Amino acid sequence: MDQPLVSIAMCTYNGAVYLREQLDSLVAQTYPNLEIVVADDRSSDETIDILKEYTERYKNIKFVFYINETNLGYIRNFEKVIGICSGDYIALCDQDDIWDKEKINVLMKHIGDHMLIYHDSEFIDDEGRSLGKKVSDIRNCYSGNDPRVFLFENCVSGHALLFKADLMKYAGNFKPEIVHDWWLAYAATNAGSICFLNDVLVKYRQHREASTDILRQKKHLIKYQGSIEKLEKQLAILRLFCSNPFNRFPEFNDQILKKMEERVDSYFCYSLGWLMFKNRKILLFIQKKSALSKFNFVLKYFWGYKLKRLFQKV
Repeated sequence: MDQPLVSIAMCTYNGAVYLREQLDSLVAQTYPNLEIVVADDRSSDETIDILKEYTERYKNIKFVFYINETNLGYIRNFEKVIGICSGDYIALCDQDDIWDKEKINVLMKHIGDHMLIYHDSEFIDDEGRSLGKKVSDIRNCYSGNDPRVFLFENCVSGHALLFKADLMKYAGNFKPEIVHDWWLAYAATNAGSICFLNDVLVKYRQHREASTDILRQKKHLIKYQGSIEKLEKQLAILRLFCSNPFNRFPEFNDQILKKMEERVDSYFCYSLGWLMFKNRKILLFIQKKSALSKFNFVLKYFWGYKLKRLFQKV
């Protein structure tokens, strides 16, 4: 075949409820040179039986699945399944969505010289009904080669992306502190460029058991997290991004990390606030907010955490 091999890298874990609908959309893909590789993370429901059923039914597609020896968690499981793919291009796949049959074909037509490409998606509920929103309605989706866009937020969903296998040379090992799609987007903008397509190519299911909650439907289940804990998590992510040996803007990253660390033991952080303000169009690009809202968001970076603690005590 003239077309390069594309690996669909799928992770499963107790996903029997929606799995058949997703697998049906994978085997219906019009792109002719595919393999479907599945890593199951020790499911205890009917997931394994369903996977066996599909591997036996669709002999015309290279369809293989592996069962992990221990439960890895979804980030490490995606790292594993990517590692056993043999395609020149890899598309990540969740267990509970529904793909448009042209998805891989469209992405391959448009990826060109980009390291990674991703598309828009429509939100559906657990019954498959449209929620009347797309991912692009709640996030600005970035195309380009500036990794600073991803220092604080992510707009690239794993279910929507396809990347060149060579990207893993720049991504290295996945980090448990950062979701894998965010890490891949950051690596791709350092190694080359990424491209966003407006095409809606996936029905993106939102339900209580999902590993991601982009619409924040489970916010009532999340316990309040203090501002110090949020800062520590933010710092941990920044440190990992700064440690990437392929950083396109190492001096900028080191500068913003240093100022974020100084914020922990300061009353005021004028230099951090000014840095955020000067670069707000880049650092806050993903936020779907007005210019005034972004300005108000930046203002909080002028405040040090010593002052925040003082107000909390009062």
